[in-house]
Amino acid sequence: MNTAPPLHPVVFVGAGPGAADLITVRGVRRLAAAELVLFDALTDPALRGLAPQARWIDVGKRGFCDSTGQTRINALLVDFARQGLRVLRLKGGDPSVFGRLEEELRALAQAGIPAEVVPGVTAAIAAAAATQRPLTRRGSGRSVSLTTAMTRSGDLQATRSADTEVFYMAGRQLAALSRQLREAGWAADTPVSVVSRAGCPDQLASDHQVASLGEASLLHAGRPTVVTVGVGASSLESATAVPERATEHAPGIATEHDTLRATEQATERSTPSAHARKGTTRVTNP
Repeated sequence: MNTAPPLHPVVFVGAGPGAADLITVRGVRRLAAAELVLFDALTDPALRGLAPQARWIDVGKRGFCDSTGQTRINALLVDFARQGLRVLRLKGGDPSVFGRLEEELRALAQAGIPAEVVPGVTAAIAAAAATQRPLTRRGSGRSVSLTTAMTRSGDLQATRSADTEVFYMAGRQLAALSRQLREAGWAADTPVSVVSRAGCPDQLASDHQVASLGEASLLHAGRPTVVTVGVGASSLESATAVPERATEHAPGIATEHDTLRATEQATERSTPSAHARKGTTRVTNP
């Protein structure tokens, strides 16, 4: 007699880029039915309230930090599913965009375990919404490329393969990215929009050009950052150039223009003037 527990599909849910209310309705329903949730580092803790009945296990990955190995995550998915539990894998953003979905789906398939994928809002879309800068533009922006700036070996890599290029995971190397963008063929005055913690209440946005991208390093230090280059980074007032000051954004976003003066004044009071640098600011919460 076969006493093995039934196999339920492992459900992959995109939690969205930040705040809990950016998850999809289907994602909420799948969470409500889950018995065990393996969740990423960048998912909103408030999502726990949608599945209070479930056991939650942190398997988050963050660059340059301690994190759960991918082999371990694969094994947990298979082991818990084989126990007959309703397993949900909660990933930040969209599972299919730099979420290592391929490895986890393959591990389940090899174990004969079915799966379901529920899409979510990726950070590139959240950044475009925050700055109100469409990634595609009629007549000028017909293509968008989503690119991870960090290769598997840990090297920084920049490309020019579309009218608008969106780089993930480049926040710690913006100055180096600026140089590589020039080498990849982007003009020095190409507009660049930088948004950190897109979709979160404390999201920050600033405008730059390729040549001055390094100035964003201090403002967005230590925060998950999306860098948009090209047509999709242009303000609606100008499709070809970035204004000298940061543009106004939706409520709740502290821009370089909003915080520059106040931060410079604080820096002047607490730090020798030699360390102050015009054009950058410290991260501030709105």
